[in-house]
Amino acid sequence: MSTVDLFYRRLGKEGATPVVILHGLFGTSDNWGTVGRELAEPSEAGIPALDVFLVDLRDHGRSPHTDAISYPIMAADVHALIESLGLRDVVLVGHSMGGKTAMTYAQHWPDALKKLVVIDIGPRQHQNNQAHIIEALRTADLSAGRTRKEVEAHISSLVKEPGVVQFLLKNLYWKTEDQLAWRVNVPLLDRELPAILAAIGPEKVRVPSVFVRGGQSDYILREDIPAIKEQFIHSTVETIPYAGHWVHAQAPDEVIAIIRASANT
Repeated sequence: MSTVDLFYRRLGKEGATPVVILHGLFGTSDNWGTVGRELAEPSEAGIPALDVFLVDLRDHGRSPHTDAISYPIMAADVHALIESLGLRDVVLVGHSMGGKTAMTYAQHWPDALKKLVVIDIGPRQHQNNQAHIIEALRTADLSAGRTRKEVEAHISSLVKEPGVVQFLLKNLYWKTEDQLAWRVNVPLLDRELPAILAAIGPEKVRVPSVFVRGGQSDYILREDIPAIKEQFIHSTVETIPYAGHWVHAQAPDEVIAIIRASANT
Protein backbone atom coordinates (compact mmCIF):
# COMPACT_ATOMS: atom_id res chain seq x y z
CA MET A 1 0.00 0.00 0.00
CA SER A 2 1.52 3.31 -1.12
CA THR A 3 1.41 6.06 1.52
CA VAL A 4 1.81 9.82 1.19
CA ASP A 5 3.59 12.34 3.39
CA LEU A 6 0.86 14.08 5.37
CA PHE A 7 0.98 17.76 6.24
CA TYR A 8 0.75 18.40 9.97
CA ARG A 9 1.04 21.19 12.53
CA ARG A 10 2.86 20.50 15.78
CA LEU A 11 1.88 22.33 18.95
CA GLY A 12 2.90 21.84 22.55
CA LYS A 13 5.75 20.32 24.48
CA GLU A 14 8.14 17.83 22.93
CA GLY A 15 8.47 14.79 25.16
CA ALA A 16 4.94 15.12 26.54
CA THR A 17 2.22 12.58 25.75
CA PRO A 18 1.61 12.78 21.99
CA VAL A 19 -1.92 13.52 20.77
CA VAL A 20 -2.60 13.06 17.05
CA ILE A 21 -5.87 14.63 15.82
CA LEU A 22 -7.62 13.74 12.55
CA HIS A 23 -10.31 15.99 11.02
CA GLY A 24 -13.49 15.00 9.23
CA LEU A 25 -14.66 15.02 5.61
CA PHE A 26 -14.01 18.35 3.80
CA GLY A 27 -12.03 19.50 6.86
CA THR A 28 -8.42 20.42 7.59
CA SER A 29 -6.09 20.57 10.55
CA ASP A 30 -7.19 24.22 10.94
CA ASN A 31 -10.56 23.01 12.27
CA TRP A 32 -8.84 21.77 15.43
CA GLY A 33 -6.61 24.79 16.01
CA THR A 34 -8.46 26.14 19.06
CA VAL A 35 -8.63 22.74 20.77
CA GLY A 36 -5.03 21.96 19.83
CA ARG A 37 -3.65 25.20 21.24
CA GLU A 38 -5.52 24.63 24.49
CA LEU A 39 -4.20 21.08 24.83
CA ALA A 40 -0.68 22.30 24.12
CA GLU A 41 -0.71 24.41 27.30
CA PRO A 42 -0.97 23.25 30.93
CA SER A 43 -4.49 23.53 32.28
CA GLU A 44 -5.44 25.91 35.08
CA ALA A 45 -5.78 22.84 37.29
CA GLY A 46 -2.16 21.93 36.59
CA ILE A 47 -2.77 19.14 34.05
CA PRO A 48 0.41 18.91 31.93
CA ALA A 49 0.70 20.23 28.40
CA LEU A 50 0.48 17.69 25.59
CA ASP A 51 2.49 17.24 22.38
CA VAL A 52 -0.24 17.90 19.79
CA PHE A 53 -0.16 17.00 16.09
CA LEU A 54 -2.95 18.36 13.87
CA VAL A 55 -2.96 16.36 10.65
CA ASP A 56 -4.34 16.98 7.15
CA LEU A 57 -5.52 13.62 5.80
CA ARG A 58 -4.82 12.78 2.15
CA ASP A 59 -6.82 14.75 -0.41
CA HIS A 60 -7.58 17.40 2.23
CA GLY A 61 -5.87 20.59 3.36
CA ARG A 62 -2.20 20.80 2.43
CA SER A 63 -1.66 17.06 2.08
CA PRO A 64 -1.22 15.56 -1.40
CA HIS A 65 -4.06 14.85 -3.78
CA THR A 66 -4.14 11.18 -4.81
CA ASP A 67 -6.15 8.77 -6.92
CA ALA A 68 -7.39 6.49 -4.10
CA ILE A 69 -8.97 6.92 -0.69
CA SER A 70 -10.27 4.41 1.87
CA TYR A 71 -9.97 3.88 5.60
CA PRO A 72 -7.13 1.33 5.36
CA ILE A 73 -5.24 3.69 3.05
CA MET A 74 -5.76 6.74 5.28
CA ALA A 75 -4.82 4.75 8.39
CA ALA A 76 -1.61 3.62 6.68
CA ASP A 77 -0.75 7.27 5.91
CA VAL A 78 -1.22 8.14 9.59
CA HIS A 79 0.91 5.17 10.66
CA ALA A 80 3.71 6.28 8.33
CA LEU A 81 3.58 9.75 9.92
CA ILE A 82 3.57 8.39 13.48
CA GLU A 83 6.50 6.09 12.66
CA SER A 84 8.47 8.89 10.99
CA LEU A 85 8.01 11.10 14.07
CA GLY A 86 9.03 8.28 16.42
CA LEU A 87 5.86 8.62 18.51
CA ARG A 88 4.86 6.01 21.09
CA ASP A 89 1.82 5.64 23.36
CA VAL A 90 -0.20 7.98 21.18
CA VAL A 91 -3.63 9.33 22.06
CA LEU A 92 -5.30 9.15 18.65
CA VAL A 93 -8.31 11.46 18.21
CA GLY A 94 -10.58 11.49 15.16
CA HIS A 95 -13.78 13.28 14.21
CA SER A 96 -16.25 11.79 11.69
CA MET A 97 -14.19 10.53 8.73
CA GLY A 98 -11.11 11.02 10.89
CA GLY A 99 -12.79 8.94 13.58
CA LYS A 100 -13.27 6.01 11.21
CA THR A 101 -9.65 6.41 10.14
CA ALA A 102 -8.61 6.31 13.81
CA MET A 103 -10.73 3.21 14.47
CA THR A 104 -9.13 1.47 11.49
CA TYR A 105 -5.69 2.47 12.76
CA ALA A 106 -6.49 0.88 16.13
CA GLN A 107 -7.42 -2.36 14.36
CA HIS A 108 -4.06 -2.56 12.58
CA TRP A 109 -1.54 -0.93 14.93
CA PRO A 110 -2.95 -1.16 18.47
CA ASP A 111 0.49 -1.30 20.10
CA ALA A 112 1.23 2.27 18.98
CA LEU A 113 -1.73 3.66 20.91
CA LYS A 114 -2.35 4.59 24.51
CA LYS A 115 -5.96 5.67 23.96
CA LEU A 116 -8.46 6.11 21.15
CA VAL A 117 -10.89 9.06 21.23
CA VAL A 118 -13.59 9.02 18.54
CA ILE A 119 -15.74 12.11 18.06
CA ASP A 120 -19.34 11.54 16.92
CA ILE A 121 -18.97 8.61 14.56
CA GLY A 122 -19.43 4.88 14.91
CA PRO A 123 -18.04 1.95 12.93
CA ARG A 124 -21.22 1.28 10.92
CA GLN A 125 -22.04 2.45 7.40
CA HIS A 126 -23.59 5.93 7.27
CA GLN A 127 -26.17 7.43 4.96
CA ASN A 128 -25.23 9.83 2.18
CA ASN A 129 -26.23 13.28 3.41
CA GLN A 130 -23.23 14.89 1.69
CA ALA A 131 -24.38 14.73 -1.95
CA HIS A 132 -25.49 18.37 -2.04
CA ILE A 133 -22.12 19.48 -0.66
CA ILE A 134 -20.19 17.50 -3.26
CA GLU A 135 -22.47 18.97 -5.94
CA ALA A 136 -21.87 22.50 -4.68
CA LEU A 137 -18.09 22.06 -4.73
CA ARG A 138 -18.06 20.20 -8.04
CA THR A 139 -20.15 22.79 -9.91
CA ALA A 140 -18.48 25.91 -8.53
CA ASP A 141 -16.95 28.01 -11.30
CA LEU A 142 -13.29 28.53 -10.38
CA SER A 143 -12.18 29.89 -13.74
CA ALA A 144 -9.68 32.73 -13.82
CA GLY A 145 -11.07 36.01 -12.58
CA ARG A 146 -13.79 34.52 -10.35
CA THR A 147 -13.99 36.02 -6.88
CA ARG A 148 -14.50 34.45 -3.47
CA LYS A 149 -17.83 36.30 -3.23
CA GLU A 150 -19.07 34.68 -6.43
CA VAL A 151 -18.03 31.22 -5.26
CA GLU A 152 -19.64 31.82 -1.87
CA ALA A 153 -22.91 32.83 -3.55
CA HIS A 154 -22.90 29.62 -5.56
CA ILE A 155 -22.18 27.41 -2.54
CA SER A 156 -24.89 29.19 -0.54
CA SER A 157 -27.44 28.47 -3.28
CA LEU A 158 -27.02 24.72 -2.70
CA VAL A 159 -25.95 24.53 0.94
CA LYS A 160 -28.44 26.31 3.18
CA GLU A 161 -26.57 26.14 6.51
CA PRO A 162 -24.40 29.30 6.80
CA GLY A 163 -21.98 27.60 9.20
CA VAL A 164 -21.40 24.76 6.74
CA VAL A 165 -20.85 27.26 3.90
CA GLN A 166 -18.13 29.02 5.88
CA PHE A 167 -16.59 25.68 6.82
CA LEU A 168 -16.42 24.68 3.14
CA LEU A 169 -14.96 28.02 2.10
CA LYS A 170 -11.94 27.36 4.32
CA ASN A 171 -10.91 25.01 1.50
CA LEU A 172 -10.82 27.84 -1.07
CA TYR A 173 -7.43 29.41 -1.81
CA TRP A 174 -5.66 31.45 -4.46
CA LYS A 175 -3.70 28.99 -6.61
CA THR A 176 -2.39 31.91 -8.68
CA GLU A 177 -2.94 35.65 -8.54
CA ASP A 178 -6.36 35.38 -10.22
CA GLN A 179 -7.18 31.65 -10.02
CA LEU A 180 -9.05 30.09 -7.10
CA ALA A 181 -8.85 26.37 -6.31
CA TRP A 182 -10.09 23.85 -3.75
CA ARG A 183 -7.63 22.33 -1.31
CA VAL A 184 -9.93 19.32 -1.01
CA ASN A 185 -9.74 16.84 -3.91
CA VAL A 186 -13.31 17.26 -5.13
CA PRO A 187 -13.26 14.83 -8.11
CA LEU A 188 -11.85 12.00 -5.99
CA LEU A 189 -14.29 12.53 -3.12
CA ASP A 190 -17.16 12.70 -5.61
CA ARG A 191 -16.12 9.32 -7.00
CA GLU A 192 -15.18 7.63 -3.73
CA LEU A 193 -17.85 8.96 -1.37
CA PRO A 194 -19.29 5.43 -0.89
CA ALA A 195 -15.91 4.32 0.53
CA ILE A 196 -16.00 7.19 3.03
CA LEU A 197 -19.55 6.37 4.10
CA ALA A 198 -18.73 2.65 4.42
CA ALA A 199 -18.39 0.70 7.64
CA ILE A 200 -14.93 -0.09 8.93
CA GLY A 201 -13.72 -3.69 9.11
CA PRO A 202 -15.14 -6.13 11.68
CA GLU A 203 -11.93 -6.69 13.66
CA LYS A 204 -12.31 -6.16 17.40
CA VAL A 205 -10.25 -3.48 19.17
CA ARG A 206 -8.83 -3.75 22.67
CA VAL A 207 -7.26 -0.30 22.85
CA PRO A 208 -8.97 1.71 25.62
CA SER A 209 -11.44 3.88 23.72
CA VAL A 210 -13.80 6.77 24.35
CA PHE A 211 -16.62 7.55 21.91
CA VAL A 212 -17.91 11.11 22.31
CA ARG A 213 -21.47 11.42 21.07
CA GLY A 214 -23.34 14.62 20.24
CA GLY A 215 -26.79 14.34 21.77
CA GLN A 216 -28.30 16.35 18.89
CA SER A 217 -26.54 14.28 16.22
CA ASP A 218 -27.66 11.07 14.52
CA TYR A 219 -24.17 9.78 13.71
CA ILE A 220 -24.16 7.61 16.86
CA LEU A 221 -27.67 6.48 17.72
CA ARG A 222 -28.58 4.90 21.05
CA GLU A 223 -29.13 1.61 19.27
CA ASP A 224 -25.54 1.78 17.90
CA ILE A 225 -23.96 1.71 21.36
CA PRO A 226 -24.17 -2.07 22.04
CA ALA A 227 -22.42 -2.82 18.74
CA ILE A 228 -19.72 -0.25 19.49
CA LYS A 229 -19.06 -1.79 22.89
CA GLU A 230 -18.97 -5.28 21.40
CA GLN A 231 -16.39 -4.35 18.78
CA PHE A 232 -14.38 -1.95 20.97
CA ILE A 233 -13.89 -4.19 23.99
CA HIS A 234 -12.61 -1.55 26.43
CA SER A 235 -14.77 1.40 25.39
CA THR A 236 -17.04 3.95 26.99
CA VAL A 237 -19.55 6.25 25.30
CA GLU A 238 -19.97 9.80 26.57
CA THR A 239 -22.87 11.94 25.37
CA ILE A 240 -22.78 15.74 25.33
CA PRO A 241 -26.53 16.43 25.24
CA TYR A 242 -26.59 19.87 23.61
CA ALA A 243 -23.94 19.22 20.91
CA GLY A 244 -24.54 18.22 17.31
CA HIS A 245 -22.08 16.55 14.95
CA TRP A 246 -19.49 19.31 15.37
CA VAL A 247 -18.92 18.42 19.01
CA HIS A 248 -15.43 19.92 19.26
CA ALA A 249 -16.71 23.27 17.96
CA GLN A 250 -19.92 23.30 20.01
CA ALA A 251 -18.53 21.87 23.26
CA PRO A 252 -14.75 22.47 23.14
CA ASP A 253 -14.26 22.51 26.92
CA GLU A 254 -15.84 19.07 27.29
CA VAL A 255 -13.84 17.61 24.41
CA ILE A 256 -10.60 19.10 25.76
CA ALA A 257 -11.33 17.61 29.18
CA ILE A 258 -11.96 14.15 27.67
CA ILE A 259 -8.72 14.25 25.64
CA ARG A 260 -6.72 15.41 28.66
CA ALA A 261 -8.19 12.67 30.80
CA SER A 262 -7.36 10.10 28.11
CA ALA A 263 -3.75 11.32 27.99
CA ASN A 264 -3.28 11.28 31.75
CA THR A 265 -4.83 7.95 32.77
